[in-house]
Amino acid sequence: MSRHGRHDDHSENARQDLFADPYAGGYTEPPVDRTGSEDPYRTGSEDPYRTGSEDPYRSDPRYRYDDPYGNDSHGRDPYGGGAYESVPGGHPEARPPDPDDHETTVLNFGPGVFDGPPPRHPEQGYGEQGYAEEHQGYVEQGYTEQGYTEQGYTEQGYGDGGYAGSGYEHDGSTGADPGHAPADHPEGGHLDDEYPGGYSYAARDANRDAYRDDDSAADAVAAEEVTAEQRAVPLAVDGSERAARRNPKASGRKKRGRVVGALAAAVLLLVVVGGGYLAYDRFLGTDLPPDFTGPPGPAVVVQVNPGETAGEIGSEFVDKGVVASSAAFYEAAVQNSGMNSLQPGFYQVATNIPAVDAVAALVDPASRVGALVISEGRQLHDIRDVNTGAVRKGIYTLIAEASCHGDPAAENCVTYEELDAAGATPDLQALGVPEWARDAVANVPDRRRQLEGLIAAGSWDFDPTAEPVEILARLVSESAASYDATGITDAAARVGLTPYEMLISASLVEREALPQDFAKVARVILNRLEIDQMLQFDSTVNYELDETELATTDADRARVTPWNTYAMVGLPATPISSPSIGALQAMENPEPGEWIYFVTIDDKGTTLFANSYEEHLQNTELALASGILDSGR
Repeated sequence: MSRHGRHDDHSENARQDLFADPYAGGYTEPPVDRTGSEDPYRTGSEDPYRTGSEDPYRSDPRYRYDDPYGNDSHGRDPYGGGAYESVPGGHPEARPPDPDDHETTVLNFGPGVFDGPPPRHPEQGYGEQGYAEEHQGYVEQGYTEQGYTEQGYTEQGYGDGGYAGSGYEHDGSTGADPGHAPADHPEGGHLDDEYPGGYSYAARDANRDAYRDDDSAADAVAAEEVTAEQRAVPLAVDGSERAARRNPKASGRKKRGRVVGALAAAVLLLVVVGGGYLAYDRFLGTDLPPDFTGPPGPAVVVQVNPGETAGEIGSEFVDKGVVASSAAFYEAAVQNSGMNSLQPGFYQVATNIPAVDAVAALVDPASRVGALVISEGRQLHDIRDVNTGAVRKGIYTLIAEASCHGDPAAENCVTYEELDAAGATPDLQALGVPEWARDAVANVPDRRRQLEGLIAAGSWDFDPTAEPVEILARLVSESAASYDATGITDAAARVGLTPYEMLISASLVEREALPQDFAKVARVILNRLEIDQMLQFDSTVNYELDETELATTDADRARVTPWNTYAMVGLPATPISSPSIGALQAMENPEPGEWIYFVTIDDKGTTLFANSYEEHLQNTELALASGILDSGR
């Protein structure tokens, strides 16, 4: 049906009332057909909607799928979308003439504007977004199963009941109410209330109670709790809240999930709180192990042995008066990551200090004392370089420097002289000399050199508070153990030497060649000893002079000493340096060959080997040409 205003009504109130609809804001003005065609509805025929006769357009297939809210720009169904706005395949120009298709001064409305549920007003008791309460044909989210799905319309348009009980038929759309009279209107009701065919707002309002919902108050409250935003969100099939309420198993699962989640949160909270309490009680609580608070006392030296645990170290710290209890030390040790890299050795730590400070001092590299590194080829005594005048520290000097401990302002150190004197002690067992070397060492011509070679190259630790003899005995015995580990006794028998002679030969290899030539030099020594040929090594000349250079003079080579191999056949009286394990292994496993001679020809250490003296003279010319054999004396 179509409605228009009276042609003679041009008052300002009438025009304002025309737009006084709560749905204002969405009006669109339909196009006006200005062809002047006659209004077929003004023939004076009876209004079929008043008499209840059949809708003449019901049989028209174009109106079979009309959406009662499809074209309504004001009272549009918030859940619909105009899904059936036109007949499938229809054309707009095929519609019958509209009664408003002529010129007028009042706003025109399209077909079916006022069909369907009447426009609502706040004072008429309708919900904010349509019909708030569930009724025969409407539900919380849209329309009920009676012809409407949750998200749209069914395939056949309207449901079984349409608008039940209203007596008001439907031709496809609803419209706004531009004719509602203001409250102070003398006649009340609506303006322009009489229209062709006998239709009036008053008659319509008489039936408005038919649209009121009569469901329970509880359903109304439940419906009002659904917000407009929630109603606008598309729901999955069978995913509505109503469907969930109809499924008691799903509701039960949700409740059980909430209970399980709450229990899990409670358990987690108990674990966190309990763990925090235990940590507090262990590290900050009152039940703590005894511990010193200071002030620090005199420093002492403690030893960390290989494989010791924090508890065992703590026991020694207690014995030395560093900490009050091993438990306190252990608690501090497990919290200091530096303990993971702690090395065996001797450490200087103050007494009467907290366990945390004791552990911090223990892992500080500056606290370590008695640590010694002996390089390969080092001698017992200091030697001077002939060409530079620089002094190369001997083993006794290195020991003396590593022995210093106590207050830096008044350090306690073993002196070089004390060590030299202790090394000359005739009690070889007290010095830790191994049995396989004692006979030879007892017959050396110089007691000050009797321990030469018996302290091996490498890293060593000793107690700096010990006596000089005890310090030397520790170093000699541990070196002998490292020699024994190479199989020196068995290897000596295999090559025809004694273990002590193996040690002397290894010291010659260490001083005469670079590691890549060790095995060849070892073969030359064995080949010459086998034929009773003098070794003629310059290193043996320099050893007794306490001065060193690669070259020697004729006068130095002519001196007869227990070590000068230019003046005698065989090996020197003692080792001439501390050999490396590599040099000793080279003597135990010499490279096969017939070499008798070798000479270093440049300062890079290049060494040439020869079987004959003629070939050796040619190699020597190369050495002389490079200047490597020039003496600095």
